[in-house]
Amino acid sequence: MTRLSLMLAAGLALVAVPAWAHTGAGATSGLLAGLGHPISGLDHVLAMVAVGILAAQQGGRSLWLIPLAFLAMLAVGGTLGVYGVPLPLVETGIVGSVIVLGLVVALGRHLSLAVSMALAGAFAVFHGHAHGTEMPVVGGLDYAAGFMLATAALHAAGAGLGIGVRKAAATVAPYAVRALGGAIAVGGLVLAAG
Repeated sequence: MTRLSLMLAAGLALVAVPAWAHTGAGATSGLLAGLGHPISGLDHVLAMVAVGILAAQQGGRSLWLIPLAFLAMLAVGGTLGVYGVPLPLVETGIVGSVIVLGLVVALGRHLSLAVSMALAGAFAVFHGHAHGTEMPVVGGLDYAAGFMLATAALHAAGAGLGIGVRKAAATVAPYAVRALGGAIAVGGLVLAAG
């Protein structure tokens, strides 16, 4: 990824309009509430799936280490939120995660494992903090377990999607090239007949 791309992504993340997806409303205790929460907001779904796709794009050990870095830092951010440690620009960081992770995936550049893990982990702190502030200190462990499991499932879905698209592209590409060649030949026949 070029410096210009990184600066553009960082700039967009800083000026992004917050999603305000974290109102504190609704159930915030219990395993089922924790399982449901990450899939109830588009910001989280997009970011978690992007982490999985990024991991699939990078391949190898990245397939499990990038999501693991996200989960570890999600727990750190959640703990900070539960205990009321302030973190500025949480909503902007969450929206920024969607923008930046989406751009990194879209550009398709291979990043080092350390950079990929740091990127995922940095954004995870914002996601974790937002949910930690909504979680009660007493009785919140079940919620946290559910939230972590749902997040891991979204990462796995993203990784599966990334791997599936890559395999489909490898299968479809030869036929697409042949179809393109056939269309060109038909175009030539039309030119010859015209």
